[in-house]
Amino acid sequence: MSLLTLLPFIVLIGAMFLMTRSAKKKQQQAVDMRNQMQPGSGVRTIGGMYATVKEVNDDTVLLDAGPGVELLFAKNSIGAVLTDDEYNRIVHGIEHDLKSDADLVPDDASSLTETGDSAADATADDKAVDLGKKDAADEPAEDAPAGEAKTDEEPKKTDGDSEAK
Repeated sequence: MSLLTLLPFIVLIGAMFLMTRSAKKKQQQAVDMRNQMQPGSGVRTIGGMYATVKEVNDDTVLLDAGPGVELLFAKNSIGAVLTDDEYNRIVHGIEHDLKSDADLVPDDASSLTETGDSAADATADDKAVDLGKKDAADEPAEDAPAGEAKTDEEPKKTDGDSEAK
C-alpha cells in the first residue's frame, strides 16, 4: 500500500480525534461549572427553569423555584450557573448595568426626527392628507375652471333614443 491510499484514512482518524477532544473539553467545562454551584447561586435547568440553589449534594441539587417550592434535580440537569446580575435581570427584571440613559435606543423614532419646532409640527399634523382623490361635494366651485364641465356628474336622461343601436 502506498502513502497516497492511506492519506484519506489518516485524515479521517485525525478529524475524529479533534472532534472527540473538543467534546471532552466541553464536558469537562460543564462538570467544573456544576461543581462551582453554591447555595444562593442562580441557575437555569436544561428544561429552561430558573431557580436558586438551596443545597448541593454529590449527585443532586435542591432548588428553590419560588415561595414554598423546593425541587430536587440531578446535577446533570443544570444547564447554566448564572451570575447574580444576570439572574436578577432575567428573573426579577432588575437592571444594574445601565451606564446612562443617553445610550438607550428610544422606543419610537419621533425623538430622533424632532426639529425643536413643536408648534409647527403640531399644525402640520392637523392638516388633512391629500390622497389625490377628491369628491365633487368637497371641491369648492371656484377651483374648477369656468369652461370645464365636471366629469363626475351623471349623464342627462334622454327619451329613450340612443345612437348606439
